[in-house]
Amino acid sequence: MTRHIRWVPTIILLIGALYCVLPVLWILIASTKTNDELFSTAPFVPSFSGGFFSNLDALFSYNNGIFSRWILNSVIYAVGGGLLSTAIAGAAGYALGKYHFTGSRALFRAIVAAVLLPQIMLAIPQFLLMAKFGLTNNYASVLLPQLVSPFAIYLCKIYAEASVPDEIMEAARIDGGSELRIFGSVGAPLMLPALVTVFLLQFIGIWNNFLLPFVMISDDHLYPLTLGLYGLMIITGGQAAQYSIVIAGVLVSIVPLAILFLSLQRYWKIDLLSGGVKL
Repeated sequence: MTRHIRWVPTIILLIGALYCVLPVLWILIASTKTNDELFSTAPFVPSFSGGFFSNLDALFSYNNGIFSRWILNSVIYAVGGGLLSTAIAGAAGYALGKYHFTGSRALFRAIVAAVLLPQIMLAIPQFLLMAKFGLTNNYASVLLPQLVSPFAIYLCKIYAEASVPDEIMEAARIDGGSELRIFGSVGAPLMLPALVTVFLLQFIGIWNNFLLPFVMISDDHLYPLTLGLYGLMIITGGQAAQYSIVIAGVLVSIVPLAILFLSLQRYWKIDLLSGGVKL
């Protein structure tokens, strides 16, 4: 009886894994098909007629190669926004976790409350604020609203409390280190796993963000991949003529996320004290 019960979690995990993997597998297989094959063949049967390369060629040659511009825009938004928001979250989380100052508890409670707010509620107010300052329809209109992430600050605050010992900070002060230098030379290295996690979450969130660029941007040369691929389907009124290259575009957009995740995964295995260095 016990052995049968042990299989229950495994079966549940397998079902969850299939739920996550099947859409990606379908995209991989569908990208190998031409428009006609996409609707006339079995969903999980790949095609070997050369549709994959013809789809890629059509994708990158569409509208004078604007898809490459969308890729560049997504990289600018995701890398720039990810790095800046990680730096802000790391500094703010470290300050809230390791220092006690007037209003720190109230500020932290406000940040926790902000985590509960759906992002869709902020899109229109952010647009009106950006329009007030004439910052819509440019890179800043997408980058600025995503620089401060309440969840990222919360995560860095909790991690700083657990991974940055007060004894190391006191020793650094005795050696003459300023608070800013202590953060850069001691706090940040010890918080590296959390900072990498925040960057990965922010990168993925910005890379996949659709609503904010949709509200802020009207120039298709500033579109990220999400908005560009959406517009690619709207152009023909949802006709099948665009489906195959849109699927190829979705596949291309997944590749950077997979590479980033695999390349940064090793940082999560770093020991909490391995980042400590001498001043």
